[in-house]
Amino acid sequence: VVIADKRIDAVTTELPDVDECVDLQGNLLVPGFIDLQVNGGGGVMFNDSPTVAGIAQIIKGHRAFGTTALLPTLITTSFTVMEQAIEAVNQAIEQGLSGVLGIHLEGPFLNAAKKGAHDDKQFCALDEQGLDLISSLKTGKTIVTIAPELSSPQMIQQLKKRGIIVCAGHSNANYEQAQQALNAGIDGFTHLYNAMTGIESRSPGMVGAALEDTNSWFGIIADGHHVHPAAFALAVNAKQSGGSVLVTDAMSTVGSDSNAFCLNGETITAKDGCLINAAGSLAGSDLDMMTAINNACDFANISWHEAVRMASVYPAHALGMADELGYIKPNYRANLCLVNQRRDIVRTWVDGTPGE
Repeated sequence: VVIADKRIDAVTTELPDVDECVDLQGNLLVPGFIDLQVNGGGGVMFNDSPTVAGIAQIIKGHRAFGTTALLPTLITTSFTVMEQAIEAVNQAIEQGLSGVLGIHLEGPFLNAAKKGAHDDKQFCALDEQGLDLISSLKTGKTIVTIAPELSSPQMIQQLKKRGIIVCAGHSNANYEQAQQALNAGIDGFTHLYNAMTGIESRSPGMVGAALEDTNSWFGIIADGHHVHPAAFALAVNAKQSGGSVLVTDAMSTVGSDSNAFCLNGETITAKDGCLINAAGSLAGSDLDMMTAINNACDFANISWHEAVRMASVYPAHALGMADELGYIKPNYRANLCLVNQRRDIVRTWVDGTPGE
């Protein structure tokens, strides 16, 4: 693989004349991982540090686990903090910070009946002011998670016209309402199963609509806590190829020595591989993408290479960036991971630059 000017120049069996040659020593080279839902990492929560420095620290915390590109994700907060976060992402992209692709706004247009760890006092209806705010990122991709039953097909269509990737989540929508949202242009579903209506024999719910639809994708958390391995396997095997996308929903503890942080005024603690609040409820994850891939392989009995595609190829397609990310091909961005036989990350490259 020949790298030049941050991109893959060639994939060839002949060794060309180059400035530097790296022997991979029989390890496996795969596309860099892409995470569409990253609340924090490296000891930093994006909500607490909606700055370029905060984004850089989150990226650094996840890069050791093979994530070479991500969307910093803002949990429900005020419009003021949302404006700060969007401007921070604008600045990060303008300054050429490698690894940031845009922003994921998870709220505040959500349903209190499925609030999860979100502060429902900040929830609000999606109106013209919210529409303008969501679509204010100058460059990069924007994902917004909304409860579609509290919005309208017309508002979803307006978001789509402005280039926003719209996901349904933290929603109490029934099957029919979820179908209506899909018809209006919903692209995907945020952390399938969690904070949405489940599938039952006479009430398929949002989960049923997500699994049935052939034009959308869903994010799913493969930590064994948010989703039972059997339920994970059912979803992945029921969905069309390319429709299952691994996300971490990671908090600040990933890539950090700290096992606790504060969210909405309460302490969240890492325990037995998951993050819980004082009531014992899940609050984000302590999951990294390399672990998610290995878990997905085991949970769903799929090939390890398919699990890698769920963290690289499929999220690239979900973002509409499959023409530059997710593959090892000429003219693609040189975002790469080197993985050993034990499925550990040996080395990464982001835009051709090797990790520290």
